[in-house]
Amino acid sequence: MVRTLTGRELAASLRAEVAARVEAGPQPRLAVVVATADEASLWYVRSIAKAAAGVGITCDLVDLGPDAETERIRQTLARLSADDAVHGVMLQTPLPAGASLQDLAGAIDPAKDVDGANPLSLGRLAAGLPAFAPATAAAVLALLDHYGVELSGARAVVVGRSTVVGKPLAHLLLDRHATVTVCHSRTRDLAAVTSTAEVLVAAVGRAGLIGAEHVAPGAVVIDVGTNPTEDGGLVGDVDFDAVAGRAAALTPVPGGVGPVTTALLLSHTARAAGLR
Repeated sequence: MVRTLTGRELAASLRAEVAARVEAGPQPRLAVVVATADEASLWYVRSIAKAAAGVGITCDLVDLGPDAETERIRQTLARLSADDAVHGVMLQTPLPAGASLQDLAGAIDPAKDVDGANPLSLGRLAAGLPAFAPATAAAVLALLDHYGVELSGARAVVVGRSTVVGKPLAHLLLDRHATVTVCHSRTRDLAAVTSTAEVLVAAVGRAGLIGAEHVAPGAVVIDVGTNPTEDGGLVGDVDFDAVAGRAAALTPVPGGVGPVTTALLLSHTARAAGLR
């Protein structure tokens, strides 16, 4: 029977650690800049604010509206980065047409870049230098560690090459001495590559992309996908029922990587505020 790797227990532990650090003061402040009407994204930032309040972190939702001009978003990020009262700055996606996360995130001070969006943060991560990793990529590693998955020497395959998950996760896995392959939309015979993995991470945003034929018997499968369904639910990139018959361990959606991502975002904010 497949082992279900839920993230709720780990997330609760991380939040408790953050709350204990925050209690020692000073109170951290996180600013989340929003320029979208996407309901799923708005739900996510509200959940961040709720989780932040639960551990004593102030969270300001800076809503610029879905028609915000690129320069206004950039100036807002720069203003928040220069504000000594703000310790963490995050830009939520999606963004208005014509706006690019890679371009705008450069306005976030790397010292306050708690979701690792600034290209400088990714560059430092790639070089093995101190930097905030994107919270979702860090959450994958935290889950693997929590469940005792050995990474040194393991064959790891990451499906997805975004700067939010795929690329930074590949660097994090390399730092742990895994042998890493990154797949993407132009990978020939995806199943032939993914079925060699001892650790397989799906981070593409395509519901049910990964089926039984993509998974080696006994593999650990981490599903980062969060794809909305017509009935208002969420499904991952992995066909859970099909893969459960082959994998040794598998994260659910929801309830897997997501809760850990939010908890790590709060942990990064506390760290940015100087609370270790």
